[in-house]
Amino acid sequence: MSAASNTMPVSTSLTPKDIRSILIGLMLAILLGALDSTIISVALPKMAADLQGINLLAWVMSGYLIAMAVATPIYGKLGDIYGRRIVLSNAIILFLVASVACAMAPTMPVLVAARILQGLGGGGLISVAQATIADVVSPRERGRYQAYISGAFAVASVSGPILGGVLTAYLSWRWVFWINLPLGLIALLISRRAMRKLHVPQRKRSVDYVGAALLSVGLSAVLLTISRAGQQDVPGLDNNSLRMLILAVICLAAYVWNARRTPEPIVPLGLFRIRTVTLCCLVVFIAFVELVALTVLVPLEIQMLTNAGADGAAWRLIPLSLGVPLGAYTSGRLMTHWGTYKRIQLTGVTLLPFCVLLLGFLDPANTGLMSVLLSLTGFSIGLQLPTSTVAVQNAVPHSDVGVATSASAFCRSLGSAIGIALLTAFLLFWLRSGAGSLNNGMSGADIINTLIGHSQHSIDDMDLSSLAPIALQSFRNVYMLAAAIATLSIPLTLLLRNEALGEKPPAS
Repeated sequence: MSAASNTMPVSTSLTPKDIRSILIGLMLAILLGALDSTIISVALPKMAADLQGINLLAWVMSGYLIAMAVATPIYGKLGDIYGRRIVLSNAIILFLVASVACAMAPTMPVLVAARILQGLGGGGLISVAQATIADVVSPRERGRYQAYISGAFAVASVSGPILGGVLTAYLSWRWVFWINLPLGLIALLISRRAMRKLHVPQRKRSVDYVGAALLSVGLSAVLLTISRAGQQDVPGLDNNSLRMLILAVICLAAYVWNARRTPEPIVPLGLFRIRTVTLCCLVVFIAFVELVALTVLVPLEIQMLTNAGADGAAWRLIPLSLGVPLGAYTSGRLMTHWGTYKRIQLTGVTLLPFCVLLLGFLDPANTGLMSVLLSLTGFSIGLQLPTSTVAVQNAVPHSDVGVATSASAFCRSLGSAIGIALLTAFLLFWLRSGAGSLNNGMSGADIINTLIGHSQHSIDDMDLSSLAPIALQSFRNVYMLAAAIATLSIPLTLLLRNEALGEKPPAS
């Protein structure tokens, strides 16, 4: 489906001032959701110690990520049916209620449950906000506005860990959740006021609750299986993971059967018959496999193989965090100027694998060169993000913009989960395999904790210097695998049509 099929009458009810007000409200909502993904990382060890739940530590992050991924396509559909304003408001309210539950959690299981609830709210913040951009500006102008939205991600990426560390050190880890209340209330008030002129669909459409339940259970089972695999020393499936995978296959197959018989499915299967939608969703999936995995792997490598502590590793990651919004801003401006997106996206997908591969052969102590490579890596990923989102929105009828945008957002979350699980699993496997010659019985996790200095493992008879080369080679293997995965985006982008972006905004 071409861009021409979704052009609509020009809106005259929204002035440039209205659009700026809406943008500010959307940026606050996105900042709220993105900040909670970064501010918590520094506080995790303290949470686990206070609540005596080190075994559930990974699920504080995974629970939020899984719930957010599952919720995004549902929010997109609800936004198309009931309007963006009411759906975004409800998402913010749910997010704030869950934040209170997180802050008051007496045990680790309660905290994990509250984080899952928080993820259900967070899934609507980013996807609905991005879909709202498509409601108020033309496809050609969306790149510029999507680039501004990326600024909110940059602020969250840089300030989140620092703010989380300060709150945890001087107040309590619970304040990383309490801080959401003033931010969320401001975002709620401004977004509701700014979005009051937005179009509300007059034709009420049914909600496929059966499909929503099947999709939620099926996707949750898939992501739980991936997360469990990533937490084992040897990549693979245990009996419980195998059962979850079977459940996922059954539920997703039932969803496909149901979607073919339902007038208004949560995610229309016909959406993926549009080549641009399928290709761009795959590209953004791979981009987030790389981005989120690198935000975990790079600080881990620095802490294991250099004298930099956790704070030093966080500062060294800033070039990557700043490179992404810079690339997004650049691609947005170029899309507005050229009116097309393929050349911009092709530049990003071609540059990314080379940067990741060079990171694998770089001495982690070389701060200057690592900063340059991380900046280029972030810039190349940033070039891909607005182009993919705008291309998807440009390729579908406006009635499906919300669910199409949410499908793209879901692929981002799915890529994040798979990237962490897959590459971490292989890192642990290669660490353990490399240490096998030492006959010390150490697992991959033992080696990581030993090199960072947090290990309880007996090291009386261990030559620690022999572990560093093993770790260096293991990280090199992981970066080479990540570069190979990134290379897949090149043929995908070459298959894209270089469609012109529409000049007219949708009717408001």
